[in-house]
Amino acid sequence: MGMLSKFTRLKRSKKFEYTPRYYDDKGKGSPFKIEPKFDQYRSTLNPARGLKGKVGSAMSDIKRQGDTNLKIRMAVILAILVLIVLYIIDFDLSIFFPN
Repeated sequence: MGMLSKFTRLKRSKKFEYTPRYYDDKGKGSPFKIEPKFDQYRSTLNPARGLKGKVGSAMSDIKRQGDTNLKIRMAVILAILVLIVLYIIDFDLSIFFPN
């Protein structure tokens, strides 16, 4: 049995002690932890549980001001797309203007 176990046993994993070359352990955080840059600004990262939490997070999202240029750009793009669709389906705009 001793000779058979020599061939059938699995190899053990080698362990390495790795320390980064330029890591300042007095600094902030761990070099091994990967954290996206804007996680602290995301409201949907850890969503609130329950109905009260969801309503509260929705209300805080409504209160937060957005970029006005983005809103104007979105309205212009939406208007252009609506006009393109109306042109494609051959919609007659003269029904809104009396003769």
